[in-house]
Amino acid sequence: MKIAVFAGSFDPFTLAHQDLVERALPLFDKIYIAVGVNSAKQGLLTVEDKLYTIQAVFKDHPAIEIVSFEGLTINFCKKVGANFLLRGLRNTADFEFENSIAQNNLLLAPQIETYFLMSRSGLAHISSTIVRDVWKNKGSIAQMVPPEIDDFLKNK
Repeated sequence: MKIAVFAGSFDPFTLAHQDLVERALPLFDKIYIAVGVNSAKQGLLTVEDKLYTIQAVFKDHPAIEIVSFEGLTINFCKKVGANFLLRGLRNTADFEFENSIAQNNLLLAPQIETYFLMSRSGLAHISSTIVRDVWKNKGSIAQMVPPEIDDFLKNK
């Protein structure tokens, strides 16, 4: 089986994240959306809220499993038997950052390959940081996050 891990803080999960996962589905038999836990960071959403909202987005996709993890992403990949890491790229700055991580991951686990997908036109400007800033300043995030995330935040 071709198993991939798409790891991140997903605070919150955006339309760009959703698009990336949906475009990757034909490439893999299973995709773990792995929410990284960093107890030193206080985000917009709790880990439980992130898991709940992302599960709502992908409720009809049996090949996607949403989980949380702590520690190195590469160790989580080994734990679930994933041989692929899925990463999204919005621009050249993302490439420089992600390439360094991918090269180091290859040193730690040469059997785990990183696959990069470019953001789709019209979504590359969306980041969780921008979504959080717009949300905190009472702006509409409806065009940046899946409806399930927008509804959850409006009712929070």
